[in-house]
Amino acid sequence: MHGTPHIVSDVMTHTVAAVGRGAAFKEIVQLMQEWKISALPVIEGEGRVVGVVSEADLLPKEEFRDGDPDRCTQLRRLKDLEKAGALTAEQLMTSPALTVHADATLAQAARTMARAKVKRLPVVDALGMLEGVVSRADLLKVFLRDDEEIGEEVRREVVSYLFPPPKSVVLVSVRDGVVQLTGRVRDTALVPVAARLARAVEGVVDVEFDLAPHGGPPEPEEAAAPR
Repeated sequence: MHGTPHIVSDVMTHTVAAVGRGAAFKEIVQLMQEWKISALPVIEGEGRVVGVVSEADLLPKEEFRDGDPDRCTQLRRLKDLEKAGALTAEQLMTSPALTVHADATLAQAARTMARAKVKRLPVVDALGMLEGVVSRADLLKVFLRDDEEIGEEVRREVVSYLFPPPKSVVLVSVRDGVVQLTGRVRDTALVPVAARLARAVEGVVDVEFDLAPHGGPPEPEEAAAPR
């Protein structure tokens, strides 16, 4: 019923920085600074992604730089202590890498990021070869859709199916991504369905509606003119 949803390839960054397994600690920091990013894919061979190095992987070196942690901290944060002594991307990286395919929907990519609490995902093909990177900011680009474009999709994909004329008359307006449905409908039981489907349209921030049953009490007739 809905139009084709946006997918990762629509919003991802195609030109990306990456490092090999042997990249040195300082090289990794410099690349992150130059590209203004918080994580780098680690690749091998012709570009197969084998891991990711993030700022979180680098910070233990600074955190534990000026002293030895107590025994309790050593046991509790063994992995971080290992990274504090790491010198290369292979020693620092999280592996296997959490990735996404270019044909994944933006909703799927957003769920993956949210569950893993990461800001960026390498985009790979079926063989695991690096194709790009998608970030949280990239996923939010759908909210830049024009109000008129959103309204047209809601009319075409929601209203025309649920509330066809002449028994229903529904007007659609959109302002700053907020959709408003007003008018009269044949079946008010479909209003929650319409709201849910309208919210699923990409770029919609919220849905408001003022829909009354079609065929309410008849309008009072004008008094007949005296003869």
